[in-house]
Amino acid sequence: MLTYAMEDRGDLPLYEYLYRCVREDILTGILPSGERLPSKRALAEHLRVSVITVENAYRQLEAEGYVYTLPKRGFFVSPVERVPPAAAAPGIPPEPESPRWRLDLSRSQADASCFPVAAWARLTRQVLSDGAFLAPAPHQGLLELRRAIADDLRAFRGMAVFPEQIVIGAGAEYLYLLLAQLLSPGGSVVFAAEDPGYPKICQVYRACGVSCLPVPLDSQGMDPDALSASGASVAHISPAHHYPTGIVTPIGRRQALLRWAEACGGTIIEDDYDSEFRFTGRPIPTLQSIDSSGRVIYMNTFSQTISPSMRVGFMVLPPRLLERYRRELDFYSCTVPVLDQHILARFLSGGHYEQHLSRMRKEYRSRRDAVIEAFRNSRFAHQVTFSEQAAGLHFLLRLDTEQSDQTLRRKAERLGVKLAFLSEYAAAPLPEYDHTLVINYGGLAPDRLQEAVSLLEDVFAEA
Repeated sequence: MLTYAMEDRGDLPLYEYLYRCVREDILTGILPSGERLPSKRALAEHLRVSVITVENAYRQLEAEGYVYTLPKRGFFVSPVERVPPAAAAPGIPPEPESPRWRLDLSRSQADASCFPVAAWARLTRQVLSDGAFLAPAPHQGLLELRRAIADDLRAFRGMAVFPEQIVIGAGAEYLYLLLAQLLSPGGSVVFAAEDPGYPKICQVYRACGVSCLPVPLDSQGMDPDALSASGASVAHISPAHHYPTGIVTPIGRRQALLRWAEACGGTIIEDDYDSEFRFTGRPIPTLQSIDSSGRVIYMNTFSQTISPSMRVGFMVLPPRLLERYRRELDFYSCTVPVLDQHILARFLSGGHYEQHLSRMRKEYRSRRDAVIEAFRNSRFAHQVTFSEQAAGLHFLLRLDTEQSDQTLRRKAERLGVKLAFLSEYAAAPLPEYDHTLVINYGGLAPDRLQEAVSLLEDVFAEA
């Protein structure tokens, strides 16, 4: 007769404890295949539990295939492979903790304290009250959001696009995954990325099995001759404001890149990174707005303009690629929660986004001016020159020093300072990139500016 110490069950229900005990005996071979189990009544009396407890345990074992029944004969043990003795479980390494920096100028980030909490909360209550967010969204994203994005692009970027061309996704990196599958199924097509450039672009494409080649930039952006020589037929570029160099691609070079795409039947991915924050003159027209051959995919996100946690991006597909996307990839559901899409749609269509951008341009212009002024009044002022100050949430700082980038980085980290160097963004080290820092000032609060200057004075000191 099966005997188990039912008082050792702890917090488990009686039937579950009994089920686990019998299952363990079956897996370890104590109960061999084909052996008949005690009747429900006999086992219940032996263990001093109810018949229903034994019945529930047996039924669970039967449902999982550990036992089977024969009419009028009872329950029998099923053929089950014996489980070998458990080896010592390998230790699970703890998740690495993110370092806590006294000053982090290495990451491009918007200031979360500037998030429009009041407007967002009001719109959230409105969306929750009408219940529309409970309905599923189309695979390309909520139509109301795509309409709002199309209206915004038309009004402020001069782009005549239809909502049907827009695909919503959870941030830029997810859209990169879709584009890799759309443009290079099976990794058959070579991509080109800017060098120096944002490293995650190539990392994501290569993780998808796509060959992604760095193509060098000159003073006007990606070099069309180098692009042609690379053999790539997809070029991923940021012509309005390149990160990290800040280069703006002029009209002549844009036209040359469009001619390259037309000649080779290629595609240009226009990654319109933080172009909304231009502090002098009018916004730079998009490459997509002058594309007459349907060769440009435009993409952007709301991470910089609203909040780093706003994992909402979108891309605008030309008609020829939209048809292919719907045929080959439309099985993907939209990865942005429907609630967030409804709120963002109202945020855009209600004029809140335009107002927020206007405030943030003033805030970041003031913050940039304050940072540069503080640097010019610092002890390292004679060592530095600035470039690319007219747009975006970063600028370049060239440091006149004999110290290598590696020495400066180690010195900074000892002081709790995280810096980014232009050389880190290049595929191959070039002397002209040395001693150039990428200063991401967007997350630097004004009340911490003097502390930041003091820390950098210690980092840059030659001693």
